[in-house]
Amino acid sequence: MRLVAVVSVKLLGGFEVELGFDDGFVRRIDLDPYLHGPIFQPLRDDPAYFRLVRVDPELRTICWPNGADIDPEVLRYLLTPASWESPS
Repeated sequence: MRLVAVVSVKLLGGFEVELGFDDGFVRRIDLDPYLHGPIFQPLRDDPAYFRLVRVDPELRTICWPNGADIDPEVLRYLLTPASWESPS
């Protein structure tokens, strides 16, 4: 699995987006399951705030003005975010 970058994001409705990756892959994904924790609460509570999603060129993934972001490898390969994993 190689490291990837998100290069584009298109809003589709609800929490669904279409993401373009630097390897040419395009994925439609419902972000609802990924929006856990306090940093994502404003996105869940306010659809207008969710729509402020953008691609951050330094982070190479999608982000929001409050600093929320989702790892690009999680999005590309549909991995389980580290925040969901229980400590051993």
